[in-house]
Amino acid sequence: MNDNIKITDKKLLDLLFYLELPRAIENRMLNYLRQGKISKWFSGIGQEAISVGSTYALNNDDIILPMHRNLGVFTTRDISLDSLFCQLMGKEGGFTKGRDRSFHFGLLSKNIIGMISHLAAMLPVATGFGLAAKLKKQKKVVLSFTGDGSTSEGDFHEAINLAAVWDLPIIFLIENNGYGLSTPSSEQFKCKKLSDKAIGYGIKGVTIDGNNVLEVYETISSLAKELRKGTGPVIVEAMTFRMRGHEEASGTDYIPKKIFDKWLKKDPIENYKKYLQSKKILTDKIQQQINKKIDKKIDPSFEFALNSEKPKSTLLNEINDVYKKYTFNLKQPKDKGSEIRYVDSISNSLKDIMLKNNKTIIMGQDISEYGGVFKITKDFLDEFGSERVRNTPIIESGILGASVGLALDGFVPIIEMQFADFVSCGFNQIVNNIAKTHYRWNESLNITIRMPYGGGMSAGPFHSQSPESWFFHTPGLKIVAPSSAYDAKGLLNSSIEDPNPVLYFEHKYMYRSIRGLVPNDYYNIEIGKADVKKIGKDVSIITYGMGVHWALDIANKLENDNISIEVIDLRSLIPWDKDLVEKSISKTNRVLILHEANLTGGIGAEISAYISEKCFKFLDAPVMRLGAIDTPIPFASDIEKEIYLPINKIEQRIKELLNF
Repeated sequence: MNDNIKITDKKLLDLLFYLELPRAIENRMLNYLRQGKISKWFSGIGQEAISVGSTYALNNDDIILPMHRNLGVFTTRDISLDSLFCQLMGKEGGFTKGRDRSFHFGLLSKNIIGMISHLAAMLPVATGFGLAAKLKKQKKVVLSFTGDGSTSEGDFHEAINLAAVWDLPIIFLIENNGYGLSTPSSEQFKCKKLSDKAIGYGIKGVTIDGNNVLEVYETISSLAKELRKGTGPVIVEAMTFRMRGHEEASGTDYIPKKIFDKWLKKDPIENYKKYLQSKKILTDKIQQQINKKIDKKIDPSFEFALNSEKPKSTLLNEINDVYKKYTFNLKQPKDKGSEIRYVDSISNSLKDIMLKNNKTIIMGQDISEYGGVFKITKDFLDEFGSERVRNTPIIESGILGASVGLALDGFVPIIEMQFADFVSCGFNQIVNNIAKTHYRWNESLNITIRMPYGGGMSAGPFHSQSPESWFFHTPGLKIVAPSSAYDAKGLLNSSIEDPNPVLYFEHKYMYRSIRGLVPNDYYNIEIGKADVKKIGKDVSIITYGMGVHWALDIANKLENDNISIEVIDLRSLIPWDKDLVEKSISKTNRVLILHEANLTGGIGAEISAYISEKCFKFLDAPVMRLGAIDTPIPFASDIEKEIYLPINKIEQRIKELLNF
């Protein structure tokens, strides 16, 4: 132990209490596990000094993002043990209503943001909190835990690189316990010290004894002081060992006994107690007092949790908690406006929103000086500055994760994917972090993700996709896809007003080919409300995006043959307007569902199934679908337009419907 640490005897004994508290909890849980009263969890026995020492070193308003084995973070921040034990046991009264396990929750009142199961996924979230602190000019520090195994993950790289580029006040703490589940470090990475990874990011890296609580405390205290002065992020590698399996009941047969024997001698609690005893700070009497204090603290809470009921819910409760409840307030425009392009409608809307709400931040690749590849944010930098119009490194997952931290800290992030195709690199953050947060622990994320999508521009298979159906299956997201300049502004305004995450699909081909009358005044369009673009009586075409324009062209052409087609523009894909679709079909009795995306597994399949189930009584012909052929989108212009896209097949399908 380091005798040069300036810390009072009281704090030294406090540290002992906080060290022994999670160990006592876990030992008690082991007994309950053997009795079949609780299920398995991820043990932190042997690693307590890292959680406790680092948490004790920080201020209560500093943000901590813990991982599997960081029970000591929660107990040192003194969260309700009644609620914590209910959470660990999956009982009523836990933090997630039985919807998620262990530390998969956040508690903003204690500045703790829990994990999801995907390793390293919370590191980008930490960058969002770090940026929020920097923008607010707060002297906060963010501490983000990760394990040695997850340093191989892409999110590890993206988060640390972003934090380094932006000089964010983050401590990335790696708990190196020698194993990624069962795979030893020798098979996980080549470097001798994980802290050496810091060199590649141009930041500071240190390796410490993670079983020495005073070394942990001193290191984190010192680094936090530096970070509050604006020194930028740091990597801390804490060497330690877990004395239990990856999760309780999973066993440790893959670890040689000699390693256990070695680390048993380095037990963080026993060695710390010996140190305090050698300094005449800890006596038998004081130890007994600590033991009684721990028993008094945990016994009633264990009893409370063991006697608590299993979570109960209803179908309505579950459905209603997927999204934050939001009452739409319709805002009508006061002027007719002027005719502008689709691209200008989006750009103007973004500019108006940035002027209206200084919590909005636009982030993406090349959006600043360059104005984005489609020039939608051209000149925004001059008007709003680099703090709010932020170029990012070439990353997707990292910036999407950062948007989570920003949103949780009160900002309204707008993320531009350079092309919708590239969102696949950030898929996990959208479908597992962003989409599920409100359902899991009741915090909403006001995040808008702009997705330039679609073909017709001979851009090939990686810049032309229509990937909306990738997300259609994920509860917790809203999806909009405007087809007109008017709708583009109204739906973008609504997307950013909505406290839930929205994927805003903007069609690249429409940017400069579609024009329309757009009011200068602020207005919105309710998400989930479709629009009748053309009234008809013979066939309903249900579509969105470019499909609307294809449908209108065909409808106008077939009017000469006395065929009356009703064109319904869904505008919103989640939720979609079932009522208007049903109303249209009840009148026309025939329906074609049209979209640009590949036919198989497309959104049209779900709409078709719904119509077949709910509107069968109105139908005089089978529900028909039409989409792109089931191949990647080709580069060659003629193949794309003549074979891949469904444009040339629409008239034939309508006549098949009418002749059925």
